[in-house]
Amino acid sequence: MKVISYNVNGLRSALSKGLLDWLAVAQPDVLCLQEIKAGNAPLDVSGFEHLGYRAYLHPARKPGYSGVATFSRITPKAVVEGCGQSCYDDEGRVLRLDFDDVSVLNTYMPSGTSGPERQAFKVEWLHFFRRYVAELKSEKGLQLLIGGDFNCCPTAIDLHNPKANQNSPGFTPEERQWFADFLADGFTDTFRHQHGEATGHYSWWSYRAGSRQRNVGWRLDHWLADARLQPRLAGAGLLPDVVHSDHCPAWVELR
Repeated sequence: MKVISYNVNGLRSALSKGLLDWLAVAQPDVLCLQEIKAGNAPLDVSGFEHLGYRAYLHPARKPGYSGVATFSRITPKAVVEGCGQSCYDDEGRVLRLDFDDVSVLNTYMPSGTSGPERQAFKVEWLHFFRRYVAELKSEKGLQLLIGGDFNCCPTAIDLHNPKANQNSPGFTPEERQWFADFLADGFTDTFRHQHGEATGHYSWWSYRAGSRQRNVGWRLDHWLADARLQPRLAGAGLLPDVVHSDHCPAWVELR
């Protein structure tokens, strides 16, 4: 199974930039998109269906904001939209597809960059999400493959300028500790598992000052695998040359 996560910063925008042409070549079994910005307006998913994918959408209530979508060529056993908490589900934060031996959890975490109130909301979400995932593992016995835009950098090697961003949303001490604790709960950072301490690998770049061309970025997009899936990891990485957004895709493949 090959899965790809991609924050498209507006699905309609990404489609206008050739997203389907890229998908026809990449051909993942499952594609998880974040920040689809669908709102209440119907999205045209016929192009995905033509390529053999079935669409599962969990948009935000607010137009032009947030939302996740998962496209799969494998028929899932179950589809679960949201996490049962309206304050998060109204923003389209999580969507789960259960397959025979793995559950793919697509998530778009709050950024916290618009001000202290949203950063506080983000921190509350992080702690809720950790509890939520723990319950899925313990009560349902799911082997989770969690992908998406986490809006968090785990360590100093995951962003270009860590010293200047010690207290910036996405790299605050509290968020870094949360990430470490989450991995300690029994998850593998698939990128680091495959690439060790390699530096200069990012998944998001500001549109300002030619940041992408200069590779001044942050690794905010991740695939975290249940530790029980670690023996099945065949590869993981980022696709920085794929440009439909200010993010790039992150991928993982299971044997």
